[in-house]
Order: sequence, then structure tokens, then C-alpha cells
Amino acid sequence: MQADVQAAAKPRAVSASQQRAAKGFRKELKKNFDLYLYLVPGFVYFFVFCYIPMFGLLIAFKDYNIFKGVFASDWVGLQHFRDMLSLPDFYEIVRNTLMLNLLGLIVGFPAPIILAIMLNEVGSKLFKRVSQSLLYLPHFLSWIILGGIIYNILSPKYGIVNELLRSLGLGEIHFMASPFWWVVVYTLSGVWASAGWGTIIYLAAMSNIDPHLYEAAVIDGAGRWRKIIHITIPGIMSTVVILLILNVGHMVSIGFEHPFALMNPVVSDVAEVISTYTYSIGLKGGEFGLTTAIGMVQSLVNLVLILGANYAARKMGREGLW
Repeated sequence: MQADVQAAAKPRAVSASQQRAAKGFRKELKKNFDLYLYLVPGFVYFFVFCYIPMFGLLIAFKDYNIFKGVFASDWVGLQHFRDMLSLPDFYEIVRNTLMLNLLGLIVGFPAPIILAIMLNEVGSKLFKRVSQSLLYLPHFLSWIILGGIIYNILSPKYGIVNELLRSLGLGEIHFMASPFWWVVVYTLSGVWASAGWGTIIYLAAMSNIDPHLYEAAVIDGAGRWRKIIHITIPGIMSTVVILLILNVGHMVSIGFEHPFALMNPVVSDVAEVISTYTYSIGLKGGEFGLTTAIGMVQSLVNLVLILGANYAARKMGREGLW
């Protein structure tokens, strides 16, 4: 009898708890309504441009006809996925994508961290502001503009780099026609374009470090290098781990503009990546089902990578994304 009474009272307790939570949420919403209102454009953006287009994933399982539409087109099952694996250049393209992303992660990921630490140690505010403005500038330029600048700087005939090599008695280098040098240029140009902008996050993280820690370190006789090693780097480590997880989660995805702006037919063996390939066979060739299948596989692999990276970070005692 007592058990029946407790069982009957339990739903009422849960309901009361839910009512208190709902009341607390309404109170919080009313109190900070203007702040929550700022979230609306973000929610609308992701809903319209990220969630609604997910219905287009049906194209990966259909013989898509632009005149019939997505829902009226005939089903083909997993045929596009089988066609993807049988593409003659598929594994080469995946290799190029992984190689360029891995090099970008190894070379490009530490660059903004090092740059932010250097800027944080600068004493002159004027020099720091001017340096930050110059470092941020490439981020706001299109890759078409940056690609044109790179081609002109590295031109065998008129480029300043080859002019300098000739003045030193060295032979000219065809940077954009050599597969090895093209990969080097691609990696370093990515660092040039993104490192300055990436310092914003790390500088913000450094501003949250308690300044009393630096004062105590000075009293203990610590120099600048020891303060960086024992205070600054541990202070931003949680931010570093989160950004590393996000970067690992994009290992099989690569932007379209960067490789497209720098690639040419001579170096297509190392420059052709998934994004440029899907552009060629999808928009130019009309293989919408095949390119949707490739994009779907990319997203699934990225999901597995980001889940694995987050799990590894939590196992090592670091804060992950969740």
C-alpha cells in the first residue's frame, strides 16, 4: 500500500519539478530578454542555411532530375556511393585532401598560438596595435586576390623571390609548377592568411589569466620564458584543446577557394582535392547525386573524427566540447 502511494506521488513530484524549471526559465527569459534576442539571427541562420538544406541529402539516394525535383526523382539506393568508390581518381583526391589538411594542422595550428604569445609579450601598445592590424589584413582579402599576389611574388620571370635568388647566384625555382614547392606554398600561404586572425581567440584567452600569477612569478625570480611556459600556456590550454578538436573534425573537409585559387593543371596530381573535384563533376558535369554522396561521406567521417578527438581529450583530463 505504501509503495502504491509512493508510486502515485512520484509523477506529481516530477511534474512539480518540471513546473519549477519552466517557471525559472520564463523568469530568466523575461529578465534577459534583450540578450536572448541576439541569439535569434544565429538560430535563423543555422536553421535556414544548415538544417533546411539537409533535406537535399536525399539526392545521394536518387537519380536526381532537375525538372522532376528531389522528391519526384527515382530512387537508386546506394548506387552513387558505389560509383564514388569506383572513381579512378577518388583515392588520390582523398590522399591530397588529407595531406594538405594534415600539413595545415601541423604547421598552421601552432602559428597563431606562437604569434599570440609574442604579441602578448610586446610592451609597446602602439606597436602591438599596428602589428595586429597588419596581421589581420590577409583574412579580409579574397583568396582570388591572395592567389594573384602569390603568383606574382613567385613568378619565375618577374617575381621578387626569384629575382633575389638570381642576385645570389642561384637558379630560379618554378614554385607553382613543381608539386613539392606547390605544397609548400599552399601550406605557408594558409598560415599567412589565417594566423593573424586566429590570434584573436588566444589573446582573449590570455586576457583572462590572473595577472597576480605573473606578479608572484616575478617575485619568485621567474624570467619571461618561464612565465610563458608555466603560466601563459597552461592558462590557454583549454582553448587550445577545443580548437584542436574542431580542426581535427575538419580533417577530410577542405575549403574550395584556397586550392582553387592556387591550383593549375601542372600540379593537379597534388592540388586536386575533394572540394575542387566535386565542383568539377557536380556543377560542371551535372553529377549532383554523386557529389551529394561524397559530401555526405565527408560529413560522417568528420563527425566520427570530432567525436573521437573529444573523447581522447576527455580521457587525457582536458575539457572537451561537451
